[in-house]
Amino acid sequence: MKIVTWNINGVRARIGNLTHWLTESAPDIVCLQEIKSVDEQFPRAEVEALGYNVETHGQKGFNGVALLSKLRFDEVIKGLPGDDEDEQARFIEGVFSTDRGALRVASLYLPNGNPIDDQKKFSYKLSWMARLERWAQERLRLEEALVLAGDYNVIPEAADARFPENWLRDALFQPQTRQAFRRLKNLGFTEAVRAVTDSSDVYTFWDYQAGAWQKNNGIRIDHLLLSPEAANRFSSASVEKHVRAWEKPSDHVPVAIELALQPA
Repeated sequence: MKIVTWNINGVRARIGNLTHWLTESAPDIVCLQEIKSVDEQFPRAEVEALGYNVETHGQKGFNGVALLSKLRFDEVIKGLPGDDEDEQARFIEGVFSTDRGALRVASLYLPNGNPIDDQKKFSYKLSWMARLERWAQERLRLEEALVLAGDYNVIPEAADARFPENWLRDALFQPQTRQAFRRLKNLGFTEAVRAVTDSSDVYTFWDYQAGAWQKNNGIRIDHLLLSPEAANRFSSASVEKHVRAWEKPSDHVPVAIELALQPA
């Protein structure tokens, strides 16, 4: 089973790229972030025509996440619990039936947190990560195959940036941010890409500015974390870097994993 995360950076603006990629890559489950669309305006018909079920948690103009799946949804939960006043659409989870039991997949779009001098924005990022950690603790107790996928807006290590010195004052690379990500992983998750490669030139994001793509000035901020039950079925991970060279690209590219699971 192929599961992919992709920050699409505006689904309506890139619906042509999305449908072309779905046909080319043929994922079973897709976690989209930054769809920048309310639920009613998501281009559902074009995606459903390719054989996908669609669930969205949208927001006008920014944020927004979605799950696309060839499998039928058994359950869908929208929003990260822990703060009833948080109106930002950044989290959606779906449950599916497989030959090995339940598979739970979450698509998340973690807050950027910049500028770090704006304590409201940076503290929101850290509090959101703390809520995510509490949520993950609860979900891990279910002992299900769990994939926690998305744009984390976290550069975990210096090797995950072409020029780490350029990110020292950025919320994505602050010690508190990286520590929070490590705490999450240390609950028992396997970080899929780093499970297959230690290479220092694996990136998932290239800014639109200053020729970052042409210079390969990238960072790795899109991650898939696997529970022990998912890690036991894990077979491969890859970054579909070529998508960044398409016309009107997102500044992120899809990151894919393969799990030895079959629909029930």
